[in-house]
Amino acid sequence: MKSVFFILTALSVMGLAFWAYQENYRTQESLRIVDRLQRDIGDRREAIAVLKAEWAYLNRPARLRDLAALNFDRLGLLPLVPEQFARVDEVAFPAPELPAMDLTGTVMTSGTNEEQEP
Repeated sequence: MKSVFFILTALSVMGLAFWAYQENYRTQESLRIVDRLQRDIGDRREAIAVLKAEWAYLNRPARLRDLAALNFDRLGLLPLVPEQFARVDEVAFPAPELPAMDLTGTVMTSGTNEEQEP
């Protein structure tokens, strides 16, 4: 009986060792994938930073002003000057709509036939 117990114990230890061996390889593969993804993320962030720097370089006001001057015949672009902008107090805002009232002083609500007393 003891020999059967020892054999079963040895078999279970070997099975657990085989399982641990496979899990170790799966874990190492997962870590390699994570490392590759981290490198890809870093590369993409670096590319985004380069693109932002290029965008800032291409959108320099002096460069755009020169391009507008060079292409004035085709585009007809004029430089922006402060006189082209209005102050807020010069903007005509629409007047707020007032509710309709009848001669008795009751307020008529829009969309319904109900009347409200003031």
